[in-house]
Amino acid sequence: MVIDMPYRKNIFQEGGYYHVYNRGAGKEQIFFNAGNYEYCIYLMARYHDKYGISIIAYCLMPNHYHFLLRQNTTTPISTFINTLFSTYTLAVNRQQKRVGTLFEGRFRHVEVSRDEYFVQLCRYLHLNPVKAKLATNPSGWPYTDYLEWIGSRNMQLGDGALIRQYFSKEDGYEKFVLEYKDELEQNSGINKYLWD
Repeated sequence: MVIDMPYRKNIFQEGGYYHVYNRGAGKEQIFFNAGNYEYCIYLMARYHDKYGISIIAYCLMPNHYHFLLRQNTTTPISTFINTLFSTYTLAVNRQQKRVGTLFEGRFRHVEVSRDEYFVQLCRYLHLNPVKAKLATNPSGWPYTDYLEWIGSRNMQLGDGALIRQYFSKEDGYEKFVLEYKDELEQNSGINKYLWD
């Protein structure tokens, strides 16, 4: 007997901003080497324009990912994410000689509708590798767009104009990130936007 999973309702809206995240099945790895990260970023670049998605911020971690995305058309974000990670999973399964699902079910998402959460979420994403002790500074983890946000790498996927709306200079965002210490734990208002 085959049981079909119901499709996710299209609750994504044109012009909306969404924090999208997921992790590996059983909290296992989804990125096994540098080439996996680079291939995922290549696919992000390949598909985001096709599906009318702006990638505002992202962080790829060994066993999970975070995106802050804007949906620019009526095509839902889920189409972009499903295409991106279906393609990615096929390639990784072939490379790693594995079968089956790579991810822990469907991706999760939260609408980001308030400015204070927007910038705090970007900072949280970019500091994720530091909190996980993968780097001592967010600029030391190459699989985020932090270097683009601070002007140390050419903008590949993001929206430089949007960044400038919040921070007039690159060093403004860098200072905002580096001054961040224990605010995350103290600010319960942002908890619903973060990985559990």
